[in-house]
Amino acid sequence: MAGETTLAGRVRGIGRGFAVTAAVGAATGAAAVGYGLWEKNQFVLREESLAILPPGHGPLRVLHLSDIHFVPGQHRKAGWLASLAELQPDLVVNTGDNLSHVKAVEPLLQAMGPLMEFPGVFVPGSNDYFGPQLRNPATYLRGPSGERQNPVELDWPRLRAGFGMGGWVDLTNRSQSLVIKGLRVDFSGVDDPHLGLERYAGWPRGTKGQDASAHLRVAVAHAPYQRVLDHFTADGADLLLAGHTHGGQICIPGYGALVANCDLPTWRAKGLNDWESNGRTTPVNVSGGIGTSRFAPVRIACRPEAVLLTLTSRS
Repeated sequence: MAGETTLAGRVRGIGRGFAVTAAVGAATGAAAVGYGLWEKNQFVLREESLAILPPGHGPLRVLHLSDIHFVPGQHRKAGWLASLAELQPDLVVNTGDNLSHVKAVEPLLQAMGPLMEFPGVFVPGSNDYFGPQLRNPATYLRGPSGERQNPVELDWPRLRAGFGMGGWVDLTNRSQSLVIKGLRVDFSGVDDPHLGLERYAGWPRGTKGQDASAHLRVAVAHAPYQRVLDHFTADGADLLLAGHTHGGQICIPGYGALVANCDLPTWRAKGLNDWESNGRTTPVNVSGGIGTSRFAPVRIACRPEAVLLTLTSRS
């Protein structure tokens, strides 16, 4: 009888242990979600410097925006975007994934209005074409997100027209030159590599017979797949700007990103690093992005960012 009582007591004790563990796990999970909801609105400006301009030119201030994933009603994000105009950039580069809702185009364009007072270029990401879908976050640990089922189309034509009417140059599988502060900047951009839509347009015409080192060559893409970085590095880019990764979005402090949602190594999921290919090296800035999918509106140890690159003359 005593043995039965002891066994029953042990069973009850184990049950209480599981209950406590479950409660602690639930509380920890709730705290993490609460923190992530808070951090997604803690916008920061990352500043970088690069000595890549031809001698005698610079400085050139480039504001890099990516992965805004705008949703109507995001007033704090809208206000922060508009406030970036106070930086007085010489150039704005938008590397896509601007939308996260079918009704986001007009409020996004309104928020971006002050920034369109400055020269700019842009390329699209998959979330300019199609709305986000609810996914199991664990699937990202197995590799880049796959093809959407029954995708919701977004009004990319309206957004592209709005950027164009604001004076920004569409680099979707196109190349074009701009003169900025007396320097010719040659751009080459591609459609979203995450969807396999990139088609390389080369560099703008008109450099034959001139010293190419007197120009700045900037490549622009949404998703920094290695094949894209290899191509532009081999093709002589002086700088490549991309986004897409969200910096991992949910990171481990002291370790970093768990995923990059492409074939880029996770330690390159955010930041300015050199990319080496076929004996050439190109600095690549991968933005950690400004937003999130509206179905996963959290960030942990990865604050939303815009990037201000100050380009100076090389020695």
